[in-house]
Amino acid sequence: MPESDASVTPVTFPPAFLWGAATSAYQIEGAVREDGRTPSIWDTFSHTPGKTAGGETGDIAVDHYHRYREDVALMAELGLTAYRFSVSWSRVQPTGRGPAVQRGLDFYRRLVDELLAHGIKPAITLYHWDLPQELEDAGGWPERDTAFRFAEYARIVGEALGDRVEQWITLNEPWCSAFLGYGSGVHAPGRTDPAASLRAAHHLNLAHGLGAAALRSVTPARSAVAVSLNSSVVRTASQDPADLAAGRKIDDLANGVFHGPMLSGAYPETLFAATSSITDWSYVRDADLETIHQPLDALGLNYYTPTLVSAATAKDASDRRADGHGASAYSPWPGADDVAFHHIPGHRTEMGWTIDPSGLHELIMRYTREAPGLPLYVTENGAAYDDKPDPDGQVHDAERIAYLHGHLSAVRRAIADGADVRGYYLWSLMDNFEWAYGYGKRFGAVYVDYATLARTPKSSAHWYGRAARTGVLPPVEG
Repeated sequence: MPESDASVTPVTFPPAFLWGAATSAYQIEGAVREDGRTPSIWDTFSHTPGKTAGGETGDIAVDHYHRYREDVALMAELGLTAYRFSVSWSRVQPTGRGPAVQRGLDFYRRLVDELLAHGIKPAITLYHWDLPQELEDAGGWPERDTAFRFAEYARIVGEALGDRVEQWITLNEPWCSAFLGYGSGVHAPGRTDPAASLRAAHHLNLAHGLGAAALRSVTPARSAVAVSLNSSVVRTASQDPADLAAGRKIDDLANGVFHGPMLSGAYPETLFAATSSITDWSYVRDADLETIHQPLDALGLNYYTPTLVSAATAKDASDRRADGHGASAYSPWPGADDVAFHHIPGHRTEMGWTIDPSGLHELIMRYTREAPGLPLYVTENGAAYDDKPDPDGQVHDAERIAYLHGHLSAVRRAIADGADVRGYYLWSLMDNFEWAYGYGKRFGAVYVDYATLARTPKSSAHWYGRAARTGVLPPVEG
């Protein structure tokens, strides 16, 4: 039976399993010029003509900065037990250097206190793509100094909130920061330099290691430090050696470039070989890998859809960049021009991503094997659909419920197969600014009317809330 079908046997989760939702600062907060905040790379990028759908920006987003109490009350009403959010670096440290702006930190203090008062466990992501613009002006992630600035910032936030927050995530999806931001240019800062994207990847790794050490130096021993990776489930079109080689190349660029140094203390040698015409990796200095290879307390996995590749042929030229990460004349895969990406058959979300819960099970089991003993969290999983209110003002999103049932069933199956998965964070709590897609893609369990900013829980929010309160997946709606 496919994972998306309701089963006669109830799907029951362990009592301590965390039922969360996730957001990021630039996508929801708004208030971009208040209380000392200065522009991030996403402010600059979204205000650059042609970079986002309709020229839309996160200037107001969904105004969470002013409505956070309402939003936390909604989480509690739904029965969530955890909330993963990110801190805006330029709200806390406007230039990316020097002392903190206490007004910025005060917002996060108030938010954490509100969550705790409602019995919701906060999980902080320190970096969700919004580098202070002044640091980008100084070179951004391709520059080594940015990693040390991140460590300083991590220390500041850890000192301010470590007495109340136990779950910490250094980076969210560093692959996107490096390769969409500096390779294909579809994300901020919009640069298209393959060598810079690889340098950025290394310095993001270094930032993770330095940031993890900084957090541990100022937070209590009970704190858990993790990272969230959007590791790809890479499948090949055939078992032909050329296709398998293409799969290995993409696996190195999608996964090994981060989990290699973070989990094993080494980059894949095959990655060095595949990118040797682009960079000599001389920026990897002595002791960097030891710094990056910090012991983790948990690993966050973000999953949406698998990736299907093959060795490229002439007929694949038009499909070579059909990788689901946005249209660009430039590839986010340095050194992989000989790889073709293929559309996977099956039902799709509004993002054009094929729905395949088996990929989430596969991803969890991979890290169960490769990092035995390391607790896992699904820190992002969800779907965009063209949600609209009914005449009665309610939003019935049966497709999202089926999606969640399928993917949560895959998580439960992984637990039964021996994986130590301790929580699931739905992406996203509510509709918001979806990066270069503007406000056109709705991932939220809560519908946001962008004209009034009124929040309306969708059917999926109520469904997910029942799962959170009972630990049992409700049936899928007909």
